[in-house]
Amino acid sequence: MSGRLAGRIALVTGASRGIGRAVALRFANEGATIVALARSKKDLEALDDEIRQSTGQSAVLVTESVTDYAKIEQVSVALAERFKKLDILVGNAGSLIQLSPLTHYTPKQWDEIFAINVTANWRLLRCLEPLLKASDAGRAIFVSSAAAQTDKMFWGPYGASKAALERMIQIYASEVAHTKLKVNLLDPGRIRTRMRAIAYPGEDPDTLPTPESITDSFVALAEPACTQTGQLVKVPKA
Repeated sequence: MSGRLAGRIALVTGASRGIGRAVALRFANEGATIVALARSKKDLEALDDEIRQSTGQSAVLVTESVTDYAKIEQVSVALAERFKKLDILVGNAGSLIQLSPLTHYTPKQWDEIFAINVTANWRLLRCLEPLLKASDAGRAIFVSSAAAQTDKMFWGPYGASKAALERMIQIYASEVAHTKLKVNLLDPGRIRTRMRAIAYPGEDPDTLPTPESITDSFVALAEPACTQTGQLVKVPKA
């Protein structure tokens, strides 16, 4: 299949809905083989059905949580055995839970947000780095948020975790700058997602861009022609 990502192997986390699902579909239509990771088997199967209908190809479905680190390591071994490489990693899975004063979060909620938004991405890099470096043009993209750059009330653990993610990824990009691996962050802005609805329950979702409308930015960072690394890229406003 032709396309800007033809022949590439792409792992997308949080692929069952929202931005992750839209990116997986777009990458598939650009010719990539998709490894879709999410907790919902039903939603992943629906994604696979749509990929089959639009491309004639099937996705590799991984029904796991990104915080099940032992399973993530097993996934990396399976990918090594099957594909010998990984061309694209999209770290999209994220957690907000709620908006509350900083001290109103429970320790369990705080730990969950950091586990998904920060630690899981570090574990993915740790496990998948050899496969990304085995690619002729490895690309890693991590989804951040404007919350990382502001002091907005009630966004404490989410904003702090995204700030930690940004610094972690930019440090990592510096460490691998001498390789073919390009590592970037992407801030999608205001998008019509379930997480956005939790944060802004009174907002009219029809006033927001859809996840599908921002996939061009992901393709640009994922394709072999991408030369930038260590950057925080903001999706252009429509």
